[in-house]
Amino acid sequence: MSAQTESVWDYPRPPAVDTSGGEHVVVRVAGQTVAETVAAIRVLETSHPPTYYLPLGSFVTGALQPARDNRRTTCEFKGSATYFDLVVGGTRLSRAAWTYPDPTADFQAIADYAAVMPSVIDGATDPEDGCYVDGERVVAQEGDFYGGWITSRVSGPFKGAEGTHGW
Repeated sequence: MSAQTESVWDYPRPPAVDTSGGEHVVVRVAGQTVAETVAAIRVLETSHPPTYYLPLGSFVTGALQPARDNRRTTCEFKGSATYFDLVVGGTRLSRAAWTYPDPTADFQAIADYAAVMPSVIDGATDPEDGCYVDGERVVAQEGDFYGGWITSRVSGPFKGAEGTHGW
């Protein structure tokens, strides 16, 4: 557990980019490590657990494949996102990751990074499938829209659950 817990209610709006402080970040799919880094970037926004962005080069070759549906979304702060399926062997997790290939000026730091949706990965095909920070298994932010990573480093309450849309 981190020496100091951060309240997501102390995070800014608009969001801010923050290094993860050298945390060891691992993503496992189909029982295999598909990404690993100590150079993650966190995006911090009021009421949300951090979203971790990992360098594209930290993913195993071929694990990130363009999402089959080609759907894009737009963030008022970061710009237009494109999505990836995470593919390992015969396992394909649809829209499990996303990137901002041409982010707005304030978010240029995440241009060559991808975020991963813990709720899509957690236990998908293997009990160990999930996202990890310094060995701690991440709890996914509730809801199917946000990709926040809840660890013992952060405290809520967190936006995402039913009834929190207007927060």
